[in-house]
Amino acid sequence: MIEAILTIDDISSKNTHAIVDYLNEKGIKPLMFAWGEMVESYYDNAVYALKNGIIVGNHSYTHPKFSELTFEECVREIEKNEELLDRLYDDAGVERKYRPFRFPYGDKGGENKENLQKYLAEKGFTKLDDRRVNFPFWKQSGLDKDIDTLWTFDLCEYNIRKGSGFTADDVFKRINDPAPENGAGMNKAHAMLSDGGFHIILLHAHDLTEELVPGYYKLFVDHLLEKGVKFVPPEFL
Repeated sequence: MIEAILTIDDISSKNTHAIVDYLNEKGIKPLMFAWGEMVESYYDNAVYALKNGIIVGNHSYTHPKFSELTFEECVREIEKNEELLDRLYDDAGVERKYRPFRFPYGDKGGENKENLQKYLAEKGFTKLDDRRVNFPFWKQSGLDKDIDTLWTFDLCEYNIRKGSGFTADDVFKRINDPAPENGAGMNKAHAMLSDGGFHIILLHAHDLTEELVPGYYKLFVDHLLEKGVKFVPPEFL
């Protein structure tokens, strides 16, 4: 059996509402990460996600590469989005029980990594329960100790853009590849369809992808289900 937690970055978007409806129909509870500027643009869709049982975490306000910022700038990115998310949860009438955080691009801050991990711990950010991730690189890289939420498998569907040469077929090939190339932010990659594996999957809520491949999230999640992947809800330590 292959089990996985589905994580979705960069909400909110025009298609967030449809993604939430589809996943609820399938009985899949994802963990979504909010890009503050996008939440401001599609606020009602972010509220809709919360009202429909989705946990929404912090993905920074402007989605920068944290290794290019000072520590103080990193903190401002996180805290500005925290203020927005607190307001979002209040407006949705939903208690904010968990505060997961994901760095944009999986960029943990370069020379500020240690201080940022300390900051996240001291501020009460919530660590995703990743104890069932059994790929050697996870512990070898110290990812089991980090507070932020990374991923084990990147679908890379965000590469589907006009002129990129990357298509939906490339995503399907990646899912079925026994030795996939690394996704953004990862030092290692592990086959998606390894029997007995436990994955944290990365997908994105991007309207640009939707324009080129309508319902792309359905195509890829349905394919994973057909391949025997069982999606489990996120839990926290």
